[in-house]
Amino acid sequence: MNPVLTPVPTRSALRAHLLTAGLAGTVATPRERSLRRYRLFAARDPRVLIGLEPKYDWRFDDLLRLMGERCGVSADPKDTSGHDVIDPDRTLVALDAFADRLATVAATGSPVLLGTGHPHRLLGFYAGLAGGLSAAGCTVLTPAQGQSVDITTRFGVRTYRLDYLGGVAMVREPGARAAGSEPGAHTHSPLPVRHVLAAAADGGGPLPVMVIGDHGWVCGAGQLGIEAIGLADSDDPALFVGEAEGRVSVAVPLDDTVRSDYYRPLTRYVLNRACLSQ
Repeated sequence: MNPVLTPVPTRSALRAHLLTAGLAGTVATPRERSLRRYRLFAARDPRVLIGLEPKYDWRFDDLLRLMGERCGVSADPKDTSGHDVIDPDRTLVALDAFADRLATVAATGSPVLLGTGHPHRLLGFYAGLAGGLSAAGCTVLTPAQGQSVDITTRFGVRTYRLDYLGGVAMVREPGARAAGSEPGAHTHSPLPVRHVLAAAADGGGPLPVMVIGDHGWVCGAGQLGIEAIGLADSDDPALFVGEAEGRVSVAVPLDDTVRSDYYRPLTRYVLNRACLSQ
């Protein structure tokens, strides 16, 4: 189903959907995993920084407080088990800000880049935005199509292939089938966006005024001084630190691993608010 053709949810209906679909409220993200990743971020582990170089010394307690403020997770360090809770009202406020940034870029017809490390879940969400932005006159960039990028994984360094589907960048597994035949690989790495931006610069083409996405696509672009907005789960503190430090314009707190069709109402809501639905 094309997300542009689904009914536009009211704000109250979208809030109810966030809770029913597990996008907010009690989410599937384990509390233990979030706390572990906050500690890794405080230790400046690059696997959790995902391209961001924090300006300040973020201690574990600082991160827990920030994530409580931005996401609504428990800020009590003694709360160490169960599942995270994301405040749906914080999600809605951030979605509004996200849509408003899209509207501003669309009004200028500026070039944009969309990329995801969660293609199995979020490709449709971003593809809907790419279609709306393109119809509004923005150039949706696709540099480095088919090029290779080496990414360090828990299995060692592996070579991935950059690809675009519906105007959205992703990486594909080594040995993956032909482009468009499968959704792509999950990654937190900032290396794909760095490679794509370098290819755009080397090719003399335009650079994006905004990068829209998640994980390393947002943090990697924001670190390079490009406006970046995106979605982030409660165990991904880097985007919220980037937002707090001014290198990420908007980080929307929600569960980023629910069924892909559950994001369709969000796409329609954002497109409508940004006046990109027509």
